[in-house]
Amino acid sequence: RRRSRRHVSPGSGRAAAVAELLWLRPLEIKLEYEGTLFTEWSVPETCFVLNKSSPTTELRCSSPGVHAIKPIVTGPDEEERYLFVESSHTCFLWYYRVRTWRIVVPMTKDDALKEIRGNQVTFQDCFIADFLILLTFPLLTIPEIPGYLPISSPRGSQLMASWDACVVASAVLVTDMETFHTTDSFKSWTRIRVPPDILSDDERRSVAHVILSRDGIVFLINGVLYIKSFRGFIRLGGIVNLPDGGITGISSRKWCWVNYLLKAKGRRSTFAVWTENEIYLGSILLKFARLVTTTELKNILSLSVTATLTIDRVEYTGHPLEIAVFLNYCTVCNVTKKIFLVIYNEDTKQWVSQDFTLDAPIDSVTMPHFTFSALPGLLLWNKHSIYYCYHNFTFTGILQTPAGHGNLSMLSNDSIIHEVFIDYYGDILVKMENNVIFYSKINTRDAVKLHLWTNYTTRAFIFLSTSGQTYFLYALDDGTIQIQDYPLHLEAQSIAFTTKDKCPYMAFHNNVAHVFYFLDKGEALTVWTQIVYPENTGLYVIVESYGPKILQESHEISFEAAFGYCTKTLTLTFYQNVDYERISDYFETQDKHTGLVLVQFRPSEYSKACPIAQKVFQIAVGCDDKKFIAIKGFSKKGCHHHDFSYVIEKSYLRHQPSKNLRVRYIWGEYGCPLRLDFTEKFQPVVQLFDDNGYVKDVEANFIVWEIHGRDDYSFNNTMAQSGCLHEAQTWKSMIELNKHLPLEEVWGPENYKHCFSYAIGKPGDLNQPYEIINSSNGNHIFWPMGHSGMYVFRVKILDPNYSFCNLTAMFAIETFGLIPSPSVYLVASFLFVLMLLFFTILVLSYFRYMRIYRRYIYEPLHKPQRKRKKN
Repeated sequence: RRRSRRHVSPGSGRAAAVAELLWLRPLEIKLEYEGTLFTEWSVPETCFVLNKSSPTTELRCSSPGVHAIKPIVTGPDEEERYLFVESSHTCFLWYYRVRTWRIVVPMTKDDALKEIRGNQVTFQDCFIADFLILLTFPLLTIPEIPGYLPISSPRGSQLMASWDACVVASAVLVTDMETFHTTDSFKSWTRIRVPPDILSDDERRSVAHVILSRDGIVFLINGVLYIKSFRGFIRLGGIVNLPDGGITGISSRKWCWVNYLLKAKGRRSTFAVWTENEIYLGSILLKFARLVTTTELKNILSLSVTATLTIDRVEYTGHPLEIAVFLNYCTVCNVTKKIFLVIYNEDTKQWVSQDFTLDAPIDSVTMPHFTFSALPGLLLWNKHSIYYCYHNFTFTGILQTPAGHGNLSMLSNDSIIHEVFIDYYGDILVKMENNVIFYSKINTRDAVKLHLWTNYTTRAFIFLSTSGQTYFLYALDDGTIQIQDYPLHLEAQSIAFTTKDKCPYMAFHNNVAHVFYFLDKGEALTVWTQIVYPENTGLYVIVESYGPKILQESHEISFEAAFGYCTKTLTLTFYQNVDYERISDYFETQDKHTGLVLVQFRPSEYSKACPIAQKVFQIAVGCDDKKFIAIKGFSKKGCHHHDFSYVIEKSYLRHQPSKNLRVRYIWGEYGCPLRLDFTEKFQPVVQLFDDNGYVKDVEANFIVWEIHGRDDYSFNNTMAQSGCLHEAQTWKSMIELNKHLPLEEVWGPENYKHCFSYAIGKPGDLNQPYEIINSSNGNHIFWPMGHSGMYVFRVKILDPNYSFCNLTAMFAIETFGLIPSPSVYLVASFLFVLMLLFFTILVLSYFRYMRIYRRYIYEPLHKPQRKRKKN
């Protein structure tokens, strides 16, 4: 094994707690040669070697540029490296310096790849470089258990590996001797072993594929899936809705999209399982569901029922919600087959056939890998060649070599392709089984052979570190593993110098600080991208989007030329221009205008020498589930935390029930009630929040209602005072129109109509209370004076153009106060009338009594009796 490596000295650009101005020494490069034939180092005159005859030493170069470094050996001549040195020895830098440093960073479950950036300020042509770092929660490795046996791939097979797309430090490696698991990029690891009573010896040595999931390590052995986790080693089959055999492949996500918009209910899948005729998707907690069969795919794609259709591969694309299915199709399946591609969207549940077909021998095996891009792009390879498809399958071909052909085996001693590695910057590494490495970039047509890094017989695999850098992992013959940093960019620059490959532009910048943006109604996203290039080359930036056509764009281009260079800046604004008011199909229209759009910026010309291929980010149009509203001044602190019950008088309830209503006050849901004297008016102030905290006060219209049905409150503004030209909507009118709906659904943004136009509605009575509130109309809630009470309100944003979210919040108010005494004059008048009525009744009763007395008692007693006649 022989190689030369460059390492930047640890002193150049550290973070710290104390600032001091330091003079940087000439750039230090560590040189190391492994082997027994070394004699001395050959370096240019502008560089100085501490010990020229030592295989491990330091190189210091006093000037920037490309420096040729070569080890002189006895025996076959060694190849020369060209080291590119950017920094000048006259560079001053402010940087923080401490002996030990610790940074406390608040984290959420969505944290993944972060970037530490320096301010956009230069000093003496120097700056602090940006640095990628992966923030992860502490992860545990599966412990080794005494007595358990190794699980491995077949004897003599190549290494296979899998890693978590968002936690690349967590990975699993399968060799033909052992299986290794790490959570820190193999700085430490454990061996994965299985109980001796589940698999036979042949089965334990027959791992065909492996993926690392959040539930454990999944192995494919002889058509059956097994999972190793902290709970043990389990066979997966019918118990989790999977086939008990016949499984031909498994795959997992390659790119990390922590945030994404999923309109459909449920969760996206984490890995795919397939047989020749069925596809299953799995999510966390080992939940599997069958996605489709080849019989169903024939109907979906309108294929002949007599043709043979089988599933070749299932692969996750660069899109966070899409899955690619490669299908083998043939009518007479003897010599060749046709491979074509369909893409399934887990959100829309739609299948789309792609403009991609490939004729291949019937027994050929092809492997796909999608690139990190907005438009679908992929590499597809067999043992010897790589087929590329970029820009949504419009830019295709076979990756060519300087020798003028696409057979990589011919330039690597007939070795075959072992691994194709692609990173987030667009770098492509093709590692052959004998460790010869070819280098390319996405959006380019060719590949170059890199310097030899390790010997032909060592079994190796390329991984990505948490800082976005590549490293080699070696599986040694003694059953152990070893890692080694691989300076990919330095090696690529050295080859680019020899092939005279130059980037057509000087700089490609943008201000896209995140990979995920949310756009709600009425919001816009403005970003810029800039390209700097030599005069008379006519470069520009291409903007491409992929997804539903739900966004409009406005462009503004500025141009500047100076000192032989041109600077072209493109400013883009993404927005929507949809009016959701007064439409009959509100929810359907919302759904049509929400979704996930992927956007990418890329230069019009590109080469392997360019540092970044393109910038990719998402724009999610819809409801951000982390957005919520609350009423200012209300919280769950500052009051006694307890539930209690109270009674609402039946006459105070909206629907006039036959008896009083007993209500239980749920403190955990309602929070602390605000106590108000019932002479005080109250106007809720609605505030908007997201996962970062307070955003702004809400200025849109909103409505409130008492959730238990109370209606013994009103509003101080009338419709006329609010400027209405016809009768406004009220709770009473909306309940009457929507009797079949519960109270909380009868009125909302979906059926809101304003009252400020003669063309809508009827004049009606404009002296009614106006029941819509906003921050500027001065409308307040006022309370009944004759009694106190407890009110639990829910507030809802009513403006249909404010948000895709159904924004609601709850607050409680307890009113109190003295019931006012009645007027003295009123009491006196009432008593006078009462006494007058009493005496009137008394007098009338007297005369009535006297009349009865005279008629029936007095007069009969004093009337003389008549004499009787005798016959």
